Amino acid sequence: MPLDRSTRILAIRHGETAWNRETRIQGHLDIPLNEVGLAQARRVGAALQGEAIDMIYTSDLARARQTAEAVAQSSGAPLRLDVDLRERAFGSFEGRTWGEIAEAWPEQSERWRRRDLEFAADGGETLPVFYARCVGAVERMAAAHPGQTVVIVAHGGVMDCLYRAGSRLPLQAARSWTLGNATINRLLYADEGLSLVGWNDDTHLEGLSMDEIAERT
Repeated sequence: MPLDRSTRILAIRHGETAWNRETRIQGHLDIPLNEVGLAQARRVGAALQGEAIDMIYTSDLARARQTAEAVAQSSGAPLRLDVDLRERAFGSFEGRTWGEIAEAWPEQSERWRRRDLEFAADGGETLPVFYARCVGAVERMAAAHPGQTVVIVAHGGVMDCLYRAGSRLPLQAARSWTLGNATINRLLYADEGLSLVGWNDDTHLEGLSMDEIAERT
């Protein structure tokens, strides 16, 4: 695929939620943005206003959808929900903090933290299943828009998988990159797959004031 037929991807993690602050596992639970997250969503929408966006794809969960709606409002691009962009399903871990998980299930917690590829919390997904779901979805979406720009709004786990796919890093590699709320991550999709262009651009989030955070959309 020639470079000018590559798909440009702007991948965005949703804005902050109360559970992000509490280190509480959200997974498939439908948690909305908090006031900081709403302000971050407005900021990322404004930051992308000058981009020629052809389509926005988002997880159907509220925290991602609210972030994507801010981008759609500022850009005028169409918005489409897709359940394959959801966060990893964590089953029995969902709704609990990292500390609570370690206390309740120390062995399972250790397997989770060392990225055991065969591990899934009761009712949850293994890393390989999750990776195949979300990266496969992004590649499917990108393939439908050759030469265009798409926005993907999803979750921290999805962003982690996209970084690994774009950098050709294995699932078990220790994470050394940031997964910031409402930051902009840039990738390209071509015949050889995803490639990383830029990561965790948060310049648009600088100087958020309390007045701005208190505003309502």
